[in-house]
Amino acid sequence: MTLRFYNTASGEVQNFEPIIPGHVSLYYCGATVQGMPHVGHMRSAIAFDQLTRWLEYRNFRVTVVRNVTDIDDKILAKSAESFGEDFQEGPGSLREEPWWALAYRYEQEFLKAYDTLGVQRPTYEPRATGHIPEMHALIAQLIERGHAYPSTDGSGDVYFDVRSWPAYGQLTHQKIDDMQAAADADPRGKKDPRDFALWKGLKDSEPTTAGWASPWGTGRPGWHLECSAMVTKYLGTEFDIHGGGLDLRFPHHENEMAQSQAAGHGFANFWMHNGMVTYQGEKMSKSLGNTISPAEMLELAPARVVRYYLGQAQYRSVLDYQPNSLQEAAAAVERIDGFVSRALRTRAGENAAVGVVSYGQVPAAFEAAMDDDLNVPQALAVLHETVRAGNSALAGGNAKAAWDAMVSVTNMLRVLGLDSAGPSVESDSKQSAALEVLVNAQLEARAAARAEKNWAASDAIRDTLAAAGVVVEDGADGATWSLSRG
Repeated sequence: MTLRFYNTASGEVQNFEPIIPGHVSLYYCGATVQGMPHVGHMRSAIAFDQLTRWLEYRNFRVTVVRNVTDIDDKILAKSAESFGEDFQEGPGSLREEPWWALAYRYEQEFLKAYDTLGVQRPTYEPRATGHIPEMHALIAQLIERGHAYPSTDGSGDVYFDVRSWPAYGQLTHQKIDDMQAAADADPRGKKDPRDFALWKGLKDSEPTTAGWASPWGTGRPGWHLECSAMVTKYLGTEFDIHGGGLDLRFPHHENEMAQSQAAGHGFANFWMHNGMVTYQGEKMSKSLGNTISPAEMLELAPARVVRYYLGQAQYRSVLDYQPNSLQEAAAAVERIDGFVSRALRTRAGENAAVGVVSYGQVPAAFEAAMDDDLNVPQALAVLHETVRAGNSALAGGNAKAAWDAMVSVTNMLRVLGLDSAGPSVESDSKQSAALEVLVNAQLEARAAARAEKNWAASDAIRDTLAAAGVVVEDGADGATWSLSRG
């Protein structure tokens, strides 16, 4: 087994070996909870959920930390919009929603979306507001080492001095002079326009609840600082993998790397970034009216179908949404589920002891695909080929081969997070056996009615089954049935 992942820092696929044998430490950027989850958030979460599941399949103990940015300029701006320009903080003055309530409300929406789409909860999910002391310590360390400085204009800002760190730009392979100015703080107190904020002094227009006392004045942390402080607290100064969306490479991850390494931390050994989601070949934009949210997708298709769609591409590639994307994903999921259902019914129909199917080995070709930088498209090709082989075995009456294929398919679904969150395979088989008996009894009654040319009774039975989601098809060898889609 050789796991290989693309490392953004090196620009190539490399062999992966964890720092501690048998234990993988993974941090990926969670939400800035300023609004409802968008499709990019969910694609990223699913990509790193697939990575976690595969590492666990490969018998690694995985510690996953996913942060929540619950204090940020954007959050304050959203809150200010709800309060209005004449807002004054104080008893009885709250007219709408304070920033901390807004952030918490949207945090719950993210959790709901993650759970609905089968994203496993991380080992820990720290909030930025809970780690102010760690951020102060990191800033002090950077100032002491000559890589940060307080503003001299009395604003209370503290900046990272990018020119003090010769390696700045190494993650995204840029030269400092080619970079744009950092837009995250007032430029008047900076040595260089590209210096970014570590600490942001509280402005008169901002609520006092958005400020914390510090050696440099009351204020709040810069966005980039938050992640460095949180990840090192829980995963240490050197850890295995740092992940996030491709849009976070610069400036966010570049700045994280610089400030952490300037503080003397080894930081992340691997940087992994997932690709964006586009709409018919164009970048999604509210102004263009070409966005689709996870909530809208879930109105169009079941959660497993949405997860299949968002997780079907290789994680580094662009995923393009088309009007028929969810229908295609639904058809793929239906083919898989149809085979599993038929295989379960066949075994149950033989009155064989099914027992609990223990999840185990996936096909070697599936393993090879996932080991090769999480090549999910190739892994799905193996899954669908196994479904086709299983259907051929069913058609040929080879129940054992069909059952073996079903077990293999179930294993692959579990690894990809596409297995049902419902009953176990044992429960499914018992339910299938009961359904088989009940439906077959109805089909026998229908066959008797047809033999007597009692078409009204025959049609009534068929309509009853259809209302229950059972599709009946008449053929030369008699009637067969299947469960309808959806």
